[in-house]
Amino acid sequence: MPAPELSLAVTLAVLGAGFLHALWNAMLKSAAGEPLLDTALIVAGGTVVALLTLPFVGTPAIVSWKFMALSALIHFGYYVTLSGAYRRGDLSFAYPLMRGVAPLFVTLLGLLFLGEHPTPQMLAGIALISIGILVIAWFASGRHTPAAAGWAIANAAIISLYTLVDGAGARASGNAVAYVCWLIFLEGFPYMIWIVATRGRPAVTYMAGRWRRGLAGGAASLAAYGIVLWAMTRAPVAVVAALREVSVLFAALIGALVLKEGFGWRRMAGAASVVAGVAALRL
Repeated sequence: MPAPELSLAVTLAVLGAGFLHALWNAMLKSAAGEPLLDTALIVAGGTVVALLTLPFVGTPAIVSWKFMALSALIHFGYYVTLSGAYRRGDLSFAYPLMRGVAPLFVTLLGLLFLGEHPTPQMLAGIALISIGILVIAWFASGRHTPAAAGWAIANAAIISLYTLVDGAGARASGNAVAYVCWLIFLEGFPYMIWIVATRGRPAVTYMAGRWRRGLAGGAASLAAYGIVLWAMTRAPVAVVAALREVSVLFAALIGALVLKEGFGWRRMAGAASVVAGVAALRL
């Protein structure tokens, strides 16, 4: 079992992973194309980058492959609900909503299935981070449709499932880096087959013309999730899951500073809640 404390090294590593996650989501947000195909582009890029790492990372323990197979199936549902949320609402609303609700689900499921019991201080930190992220989502500009919210919440539930499965799988693997590289390599295939089957040649042409963006985003995605799974072998899953969602704050700041989107005092209040949550996890 991981130590109940969240060390400074793990905290900084997960915050770095959150920044990488924000970077590839900012790439997705700034792309001129359709979110569904741009998501597929990142997935394909991650599969290629993961393939290149396989000769160097070894293989995870046999016992962890059942977790990997289940996670790959769950990730297919994640990509489907992700595209559903983006078709019905803006990224600046749907993304923070799904990422903000997920840590609350992870905390509850971690208690039920992993036997993790966060301290009251950890629970306060998780709640502050989630509330802050939800405030950032709610006061984002763009479409706030009930359908988008429904798809985003469904996506959050799926995020919580694969987070718990991968947290357990990484712990059982004996090699979190190998686990995440094999997972990212394998879980991209079902989604890419679905994209090609439903969108046909235009999807292949679209991704082929933007392969550099796909590789860059895929590398950032692989590195971000690899750090998170490594952290879950050293700290409670619910705490790491909440801390990684600080990526939403990084994404909002990138949007305000680079993409020239509004931020406003309400979203600033949400950001302050996120920072207070991180502080509560570390005090």
